[in-house]
Amino acid sequence: MGHWWYRNIVEPGKLPLLLCLLAFVLTFLATRTVTRLIRAGRGPFRNVSSGGVHIHHVVPGILLAVTGGFAAVAAPGQGAGKAAAGVVFGVGAGLVMDEFALVLHLQDVYWTEEGRRSVEMVVLTAAAVGVVLLGAVPLGVDEVGQAERADRASLVSTVAVNFLFVVAALAKGKYRLGVIGVLVPVVALVGAVRLARVDSPWAHRLYRSERKRERAAARQARHDARWGGVRRRLEDWLGGTPRG
Repeated sequence: MGHWWYRNIVEPGKLPLLLCLLAFVLTFLATRTVTRLIRAGRGPFRNVSSGGVHIHHVVPGILLAVTGGFAAVAAPGQGAGKAAAGVVFGVGAGLVMDEFALVLHLQDVYWTEEGRRSVEMVVLTAAAVGVVLLGAVPLGVDEVGQAERADRASLVSTVAVNFLFVVAALAKGKYRLGVIGVLVPVVALVGAVRLARVDSPWAHRLYRSERKRERAAARQARHDARWGGVRRRLEDWLGGTPRG
């Protein structure tokens, strides 16, 4: 275990990223705990207001993320300064992503169905960063050998093909597969070859026949019936149950 830790985390300089990820996840969990206590009217916590304006935690989150980001760029090497900047950025990012749905909709949807987007984005972000920590490089560059790296045409073609897989997965409404596929190309390939969701841009433009749309709708219904309940229970456990 110690050898793995040194080889994969300390030696390649990934410790700041690890601390950033831990800060991100712990901040999200702590924030959700506090907001759920406020919602239930328990504990000493209350919403923060100034001059009658409710101050959402995305505001300090943005300030911390900007501060940590600039500090990380300015910090030399891989020393304590960069690690501290990573923690600050992780805390800020956790606060911001916890209210991702609010930023997306430009209204307070925290405890609504739309607010589930925040939990989804936090899980996706943590998973993507975790894959990077384990050694993955975006768009399949890590799958290219040393000789191929020297051949620019081979490297560019590999990145371009994997990028097309990611774009196709996203266009088909497979957002989770597309995001993870940036780091694990085979995941994007799965999203690219499967039928699109009926509400996706791909289906709207290319599924002109009624038969194709019906097949896509049936596949989507089966998938949602199998995994939708599991996903909702996990999101409710992490972020709280939406109202109404």
